[in-house]
Amino acid sequence: MIFSTRVTVCNEQELDATQQALVAKAKAMTGQAYSPYSGFSVGAAALLEDGTIVAGSNQENAAYPSGLCAERVALFAANANHPTLAVKALAIACYTNGHFTKQAGTPCGACRQVMLETEHRFRQPMQVILYGQDQCVIFDSAADLLPLCFVSENLER
Repeated sequence: MIFSTRVTVCNEQELDATQQALVAKAKAMTGQAYSPYSGFSVGAAALLEDGTIVAGSNQENAAYPSGLCAERVALFAANANHPTLAVKALAIACYTNGHFTKQAGTPCGACRQVMLETEHRFRQPMQVILYGQDQCVIFDSAADLLPLCFVSENLER
């Protein structure tokens, strides 16, 4: 088996206007994070097919499994409040030690699964934009972040 993924690497200024706005919202949301334990603030912004942007930030908890990553906060809010609108793109930004990370931050496995489920739910790709000061990394589809994925068809008997 051979897997291939198309990845675009660029700087923030090379993003189109929509992508720049989405990244700006994700960056702004890092300021809304509740991350007293890790000191690692993450913001995410989801662009819906009607142009609405739904954002989220990571929310930590002293009982670590009770917290939630920014990506899932944004996607769950989008799906709960706009259940019929597909998510076209998701931008993610990370902030720690007084600055945005130089390299693009990558989503955890649980977030990748939720991203994939959101994409699968609407049967269309969701662009994923990972922001870093030195580079932005763009995937055309959440499925590119999780090959050999687990989706609803895996549950059929």
